[in-house]
Amino acid sequence: MNRIPGQAYLWLAVVIFGASSAVTRKLTEIGAHQFRGEQNPISLCNVLFVGNLCALLVLLIIYRRQWHRATLRQLSQQQWLGLILVAILAGALAPGLIFQALSLTPVTNVVLVGRLEPPLTLALSFWLLRERVNAWQVLGAIAAFLGVALTIVLQPVREPMIQMAGFQIGGGELLAALGAIALAIASILGKQWLSKVPLGIFSIVRTGLGTLIFFGVALVLYGPRHFMGAFSPFLWQWMLLYGVIIVVVGQSFWIVGTRASSVSTASIVGSCVPIAGILAAYLILGEVPIQAQYIGGIVILLGLCLGQIGIQRQIDPKAAMGSMRSVPTEQAIAAKMGFKGI
Repeated sequence: MNRIPGQAYLWLAVVIFGASSAVTRKLTEIGAHQFRGEQNPISLCNVLFVGNLCALLVLLIIYRRQWHRATLRQLSQQQWLGLILVAILAGALAPGLIFQALSLTPVTNVVLVGRLEPPLTLALSFWLLRERVNAWQVLGAIAAFLGVALTIVLQPVREPMIQMAGFQIGGGELLAALGAIALAIASILGKQWLSKVPLGIFSIVRTGLGTLIFFGVALVLYGPRHFMGAFSPFLWQWMLLYGVIIVVVGQSFWIVGTRASSVSTASIVGSCVPIAGILAAYLILGEVPIQAQYIGGIVILLGLCLGQIGIQRQIDPKAAMGSMRSVPTEQAIAAKMGFKGI
């Protein structure tokens, strides 16, 4: 394993994470064809729930040394409150919204609209945390926001559509945007309150508590029957593909890659996840980008490039060469990557 460069693991993780949304949609389509007229066990809720359980298992194995009573007792009430809020926003609310968006709109739209997260995070960081930003970052954020707006506004009319501020917005696009907003707020909370929390504890609490909250909310909204297919052999047959490859292998490759690479490298490679997502939607689902997606995607890609230039100019050279060990750094890189299947 030591002979393989850290960047190779990062790129493999990017390919896997990029394919997650397309694979999720494909699995639900397989289940719908298999169980016509019956409850589809490969529902988006079941995929999210079981996938998160797989992710939690991986995180517990990797970060087991950080998860002990002495470390947990050192966390303050404010840090625990921050962990709970981040778990609600990033571990339960955002994934639920994004998975629901996948059922209403093409995967490419979800990927592109999800790019709303980085400019929102940058704006909130400047406004609430008084973080310094340079002109490149501002231009990148404006371009990314404009690209998302063009993707939404130029979409052809289809159901369900929602009237907002004089524009017709697709229901799926709106849910993806709300998911991005939830992730941006979670990033700000992580920067403000959780900078000294060990990354392993942060990841485990976010995933574990987020899964429990999502499960509880879904039970209240949809009833116990909604998860009746969660233990279906047909579901677990396909979840071996999703859970093992998308979650376990993807997460493991990413963690190994970040430990063997610099923050700067991880940031650059991670920003390619949306591109991989669009390619996966085409290869797996046959989604050919429409004009709105081409226009919005090109502008968003320009924003990513400008923002990356700004980050490289602003980042401390010593920090850039170090590995990803802190919660704010992990969240900053995750914001560039977008949705990763969990």
